[in-house]
Amino acid sequence: MRRRLLVVLVPLAVLLVAALGVPLSVTVAEREMQETYVDRLNDVGRFASLAETALSAGRTEALHQELARYHELYGIPVAVIDTSGTVLLGPAGAYQEAARSEPALSRIVTAALAGARPEPSGEWAPWDDSALVVAEPVGRDSEVVGAVVTISDLSQTRNRILLRWAQLAGLGLLPLIALVAVAWPVSAWVLRPVRELDAASSRISQGDLTIRADAEAGPVELRRLAESFNTMMDAVENAVQRQRAFVSDASHQLRNPLTSLRLAVESLEPHLRPAGNGRQVYGVAVDELKAMQRMLNSLQASARMESIRTASPVDLDAVLATRVDRWRALTATAGQTLAVDVPPGLRLLEPTGGLGSILDELISNALRLSDARAVEVSARVVPGGAGTSAGVSTSAAGGVGASAARGVVTIAVRDDGQGIDASERAQALRRFWRSPRHQNVSGTGLGLAICADLVGAAGGELRLEEGLPRPDGSGHGFAAVVALPVAPRVSSSSDAPAPSPV
Repeated sequence: MRRRLLVVLVPLAVLLVAALGVPLSVTVAEREMQETYVDRLNDVGRFASLAETALSAGRTEALHQELARYHELYGIPVAVIDTSGTVLLGPAGAYQEAARSEPALSRIVTAALAGARPEPSGEWAPWDDSALVVAEPVGRDSEVVGAVVTISDLSQTRNRILLRWAQLAGLGLLPLIALVAVAWPVSAWVLRPVRELDAASSRISQGDLTIRADAEAGPVELRRLAESFNTMMDAVENAVQRQRAFVSDASHQLRNPLTSLRLAVESLEPHLRPAGNGRQVYGVAVDELKAMQRMLNSLQASARMESIRTASPVDLDAVLATRVDRWRALTATAGQTLAVDVPPGLRLLEPTGGLGSILDELISNALRLSDARAVEVSARVVPGGAGTSAGVSTSAAGGVGASAARGVVTIAVRDDGQGIDASERAQALRRFWRSPRHQNVSGTGLGLAICADLVGAAGGELRLEEGLPRPDGSGHGFAAVVALPVAPRVSSSSDAPAPSPV
């Protein structure tokens, strides 16, 4: 998060420094070039004045020596030319050599011989290698008898400009370095409460409602946010604890009177007449009492499981090794066949209560509710969590997000029985919901709902889909698909499958 903040701040600071530095750099370059031009202009003006006197008096030797000395000292050829362009005084060879590479020379000389002071030639950019040509007429108006021309190499001027630009760039880096040096610890101080809130939210998503944020660090606004977060979590934890306590206490308090009521009802059996309607009513009462006891047991189990929200890695082979034989025996007793198609070596995150208990519930539904002939248990790995529609890849529970990035294991329990309509599948995961076809079949309507909650708490998803094709070709049966994140395989005894509490 700090890096993202610096990614935003540093480019803005660079743009600000550039907005100030670029005009300043242009001004520095223009000033250096202007100083060079003014120096050359002063030189040719002085030489033009001396040349006018020397030519009129016929004494040109002193001026010729001074022009040669100037060229020797500064490396700048200066020549006095006549109206035909012939060099009268100065280093003719150096002048003519320099003149060959200057296309603007003829224009400037022509203007000077016409009595005007032409504009300087060449590009003034430091990266251009053209020379500076400056010409001054000798004489005035119609009495112009020649011109003084200099051809100046601007390499030294450009080097000075580049040096000044480098100095400005170095000065511009100082505020950027200072910004990073200040922003890094300040951003850490500002964002530390945000990271702690993020970590607390991650722990809460795992079911740990006791976690609280640090309300003593960071800016005032974030401290207030942390205090509000803690107050909210206090209220949520109290509400959840009251809800769980109510379910547990109500189930426990109802268990004793319900058991007493069942014993009292069952004690009436010897007093019933064999041929009366009392035995039918007696049977209905006992069945209802048994159903109420199963309901209380399910509510207590749900309350216990919801208080534990820790997912742990488990080998699917180890889970199936303790379950498949019993499933085969149950399906054989019911006149069904069981097929298991699970590749070896799958490792995934096990929900609270044990993966085996969840699969037991799904097999039990296939046996009791579907009226199926064949049941199939299959598993496969979906790379990267593709094919899931719930929060498998975004859950923060126990590193689930990283596990989902490695893939998702889907375990499907399919049958070729009655199945349920697509419109009923979403409702089937609600608590106490039962299909109208199963009202006379024993059950509480809590099994699938509890399984879906446990799988979701482990960062997975329980989906209901179409099952195997029915033998008569009238449609498809029922399928429950459990999608759980892949767990990394490590050679550590601490990752051994945990015993199921259910």
